Amino acid sequence: MPSDPVDRLGEALLTIARNAIAQHFGLPTQPPGELPELAEPGATFVTLTRNGQLRGCIGSLEAHRPLLVDVAENALAAAFRDHRFAPLTAAEFATTRVEVSLLTAPEAFPVVDEADAIARLQPAVDGLVLAYRQRRATFLPQVWESLPDPRQFLAQLKLKAGLPADFWHPEIRLARYGVRKWKET
Repeated sequence: MPSDPVDRLGEALLTIARNAIAQHFGLPTQPPGELPELAEPGATFVTLTRNGQLRGCIGSLEAHRPLLVDVAENALAAAFRDHRFAPLTAAEFATTRVEVSLLTAPEAFPVVDEADAIARLQPAVDGLVLAYRQRRATFLPQVWESLPDPRQFLAQLKLKAGLPADFWHPEIRLARYGVRKWKET
């Protein structure tokens, strides 16, 4: 019986991400399989963890290149260019787990004020982009696992954008998005 196409896509994306990092270290790679979706534009985030702790996370908010390229480039960026971490080493790679999130297009999330945003956010569902003038930050829906309270979620997102946690201004713009995600076990 053939695999579910969704599972095949997830397997392919995880393989592409792992292959990109493996190639950097000169390690063998696995064929990801050929799926037409991989040639379509896609926006992804690649998250790396070691021993259950974040080790890198980089991604794209808008689909601007083929899915295959987006995943590979974001995997390399998460492994070697996430400013929060030293570059991944070959010794760490074997015990690093890969997660790929495929984003839906962000949709404007107009709010009256911060209280309105907090009241309407959907924990464990919404990914959120916050933009204020030149500052911008996002949290994937997975961040709700560690920040389940909408008030804390928004406060931490503001901090990530370089703003005070209690800051609010009418010029703040929010956008919501969803994800399909796959994670290595």
